[in-house]
Amino acid sequence: MARNRFHEGSGPTQRQLRVGELIRRSLSEVLARGDVHDPDLNRMSITVGEVRTSPDLRIATAYVLPLGGTGQDEVISLLSRNKGELRRLVSKKLALKFAPDLRFQLDKTFDQMDETRRMLQQDTVLRDTSGEGDA
Repeated sequence: MARNRFHEGSGPTQRQLRVGELIRRSLSEVLARGDVHDPDLNRMSITVGEVRTSPDLRIATAYVLPLGGTGQDEVISLLSRNKGELRRLVSKKLALKFAPDLRFQLDKTFDQMDETRRMLQQDTVLRDTSGEGDA
């Protein structure tokens, strides 16, 4: 099958977005209910902000953040340690041909939003956006 050269390099397909959202919901549900047999993981509240899938849907990268932002390294370590069980639990809820390999990364979205907010509050930016000095 020939590749569509007009869509190379563009963002994710609708299918990738839909499957990523299904995985995100399932993973969030599994973590919220404490279905994993790891007491260290079950005692933590973890937010799954986004899941991005590879084009072939075999790899799913979950962007996670512990509630309150403390223990970030521990969360990644615990999720990675239990990724086989998480993969099995998530795939039971989904009707996919293959269970995607789960990978975990810290969600930096909130840090980026804080940095953007901080930049927009700078005096020079406020002066430029207020319209003062327009002739």
